[in-house]
Amino acid sequence: MFEVLVFVYENYWRGDACPEPEQLGRKLSAHGFEADEIREALHWLDGLSLATQGMQIERSANDEASATVRLRGAPDEALPQSSNAMRVYSQAEQEHLGAECLGFIRFLESSSVLPCGLREIVIERAMAAPGDPVALDELKIIVLMVHWSTGIEPDALVLDELCESREGRVAH
Repeated sequence: MFEVLVFVYENYWRGDACPEPEQLGRKLSAHGFEADEIREALHWLDGLSLATQGMQIERSANDEASATVRLRGAPDEALPQSSNAMRVYSQAEQEHLGAECLGFIRFLESSSVLPCGLREIVIERAMAAPGDPVALDELKIIVLMVHWSTGIEPDALVLDELCESREGRVAH
């Protein structure tokens, strides 16, 4: 499934540039992806689309993106978000994400790369992904796909961190 998601990320500029699921499925099949992988990826992308429907993206003065979640029934009422809020993970989230992924999510939050609204979507989509626990490289793809679906392009250094494999790194 993650190979399909990477293909979609690399070939479509933003989530709204992606074709309808049936057409996308045919294109993915034509590129040689297996039917099961395509079905899983399309289901996952559908969940991503549903998760980001209530998002309104606001850019701050220093060009950082912050996400505001709006209630569907009341579009003028935003849910307040505090920068001092602490996320408590359920036992199922801790087991499915694992310590490495939870640490990476915290790193992205503390770096102001992952606002709390996007963090919740990343967690929800990671919980919908296969694997126990989810591998760090897979979580990075999930973070990229959440940014992609909302139209937020991560900073160049963040993009490098999300796309780079750890295998070629040398510890200093």
